Amino acid sequence: MIRYQNDMTPFDMAEKPSKQYFFLMPLIWAAAKLSYLKCGMKIDRSGIKGVKGPFLIIATHQGPADYSAAPLVTFPRRAMYVSDMEGFLYYGKWLYRGLGCIGKRRFVSDITVVKNMKYAFSKGQSVFVFPESRHSNVGTTAYIPKNLGKLCKFMDVPVVLFTLYGSYLANPFWDELRTRKVPIEGKLTLLYSREDLKNTSEDGIQKSLEEGLEYNEYEYQTEKKILIKEPFRAEGLHKPLYICKKCGAKYKMTSKGDTLECTACGKKFLLREDGFLEERESKENFVIPDWYEWERNLEIAECGKAIKEGSFRKSYKVRVEALPNEKGFVDLGDGTLDMDEREFTLRFGEGDKAQSLSFPHKTRESVQTEYDYRGVKGQGIVLSTKDCCYYIYCDAEDFNPTELQFLGEWLYQTAGADNG
Repeated sequence: MIRYQNDMTPFDMAEKPSKQYFFLMPLIWAAAKLSYLKCGMKIDRSGIKGVKGPFLIIATHQGPADYSAAPLVTFPRRAMYVSDMEGFLYYGKWLYRGLGCIGKRRFVSDITVVKNMKYAFSKGQSVFVFPESRHSNVGTTAYIPKNLGKLCKFMDVPVVLFTLYGSYLANPFWDELRTRKVPIEGKLTLLYSREDLKNTSEDGIQKSLEEGLEYNEYEYQTEKKILIKEPFRAEGLHKPLYICKKCGAKYKMTSKGDTLECTACGKKFLLREDGFLEERESKENFVIPDWYEWERNLEIAECGKAIKEGSFRKSYKVRVEALPNEKGFVDLGDGTLDMDEREFTLRFGEGDKAQSLSFPHKTRESVQTEYDYRGVKGQGIVLSTKDCCYYIYCDAEDFNPTELQFLGEWLYQTAGADNG
């Protein structure tokens, strides 16, 4: 249930995190174990055998199963988790702190998060970080921040990589509320001991982490010969695959049952049980992550051309809700979202309550996408400041969160290059 209120007081990010409440631990482990048994999850912990913590655990973030697996990784010891503000809203501040969560707003730099992580280590607690900051759009690694090597050096504890395979396949982000029957496997790998950290450069650590965090769920599906037989398996796939691979039309893709369809050219693509898309007439096969990256490259090329011509601009009529704290959302009503090569600009309110907020691309490495928030809000993006998350929804045909993510990430990288 989505709660609403009118208090815009920011959440106190500087408040020191709490150890997981000891009396909650049996419930946490039991719930995790139940999920573990339900999906047949296996976790290989041999990679950290004999290594003493606490650890900085850098984890992939494919889907909801990640949360169930995390407590089992450090069992029987407690741990803390860097987590988005949503959790504080839906579980309540007392309980979410009791689960060991450290608050953070996605894609916003905030030194208080680093300080709270350091504090957790000083109390002997391992800390989980999900650097992708989002569930995977198409089962491949999302943008990885370029400061992970520096973070590891600063924390000065053993660095462990945790990869969970099958999490996306079981609950793809574009249809996350329904679960597919997929075996899930986790693996722990010690990347750096404290001594290794001292002898490795930040750039070297960063490179190792980026390589270690690479995954492709469809390759995993092929390797393990997994068949996904649910009749609804393609529903929602048009949200990340919004450009037709046959005719190039944008925003004309739809999906139902096991089929992705372009309403512009009429081409239909069967999502086979083995994870490949097959165009029904020609029998041509398509790989979902390849289609996704083709879209990204197409958008970047078009954006670059429009910027050179001085014509790049997008504008949408939107609905705006704010999440400043754990008490609930604040309904800010209708507004407009504009995008140019420099920034997003969000405007809402009327008269003396009118506001205009700027979100420069150079300060935000990615854009948080929402394909159907909580199953009731539809598609949107989230733009955040240190004090508030702004949930921005739009029903216009030409509004696509994946497109804005592609453009936002590229403009961030371009701004970084321009700034030296």
